Amino acid sequence: MIVITGATGALNGATVEHLLKRVPAGEVGVSVREVAKARHFAERGVRVRQGSYEDPKALRKSFEGAEKVLLVSSNDPRADGVGLHRAGIEAAVEAGAQRIVYTSHQNSRMDTPFPPGPDHAATERILAGCGVAWTALRNGFYAHSIGWLLGNWREDGVIKAPVDGPVSWTERADVAEAAAVILAGDQAFDGPVTLTAPQAVTFDDVAELASRASGKKVERAVVADDEWIAGEPEEVARMKLTFFQAARQGHFAGTSPLLAELLGREPRGITL
Repeated sequence: MIVITGATGALNGATVEHLLKRVPAGEVGVSVREVAKARHFAERGVRVRQGSYEDPKALRKSFEGAEKVLLVSSNDPRADGVGLHRAGIEAAVEAGAQRIVYTSHQNSRMDTPFPPGPDHAATERILAGCGVAWTALRNGFYAHSIGWLLGNWREDGVIKAPVDGPVSWTERADVAEAAAVILAGDQAFDGPVTLTAPQAVTFDDVAELASRASGKKVERAVVADDEWIAGEPEEVARMKLTFFQAARQGHFAGTSPLLAELLGREPRGITL
């Protein structure tokens, strides 16, 4: 059996849908906080059990009989993400899983200004020492999130943001499908695997794409970090700034052909 956490979310919910096209529903289980929200899976024959990283006992029960477990990473910046991930890993090991798959992020490392990076890197270290085969899906930066960084370019014709760097913006739906391919397949992917779009682009490139998409000239204007922080609520602005700081250091510039190979087609790019 393959058990997937976070199955009522956008990423792993899509993975379940793709997985159901590849394996019988009776071989798929989901571990979710609220069972009622996964009723649409239960009605199709998927095993649905309650489980969360905060409740290790329930989590272990939700993993019973699993050969493979897909752990979704915590996205709450206020939570102890590494501690929650450790609980998920330990529950999967105790339940007898033979492989743990984890949704990580490209170029996960301790020395990045982007806060999720160290959490992912620390989680991968825990996986490496857990005694069970593991795979870390180092997904590229999700393409839909670029909209949070571009400002009101459609209205004013300007992409105003700090100095950036190349980013291999990757469609979330594509990596969800790739995860299903990996889970359903016989090929072993051990350790970190990078799943990204085939090319990395800068905001200068995005301005050109925006110009073509809108039919009008879109300029790229660079603002100082301090000016950026002053432009919106400070906590939000500082969080976004860590993206630019990491991007200008090249943390999101890496690309890999693996995503295209798994999908059997070219991954989708940025849609504006």
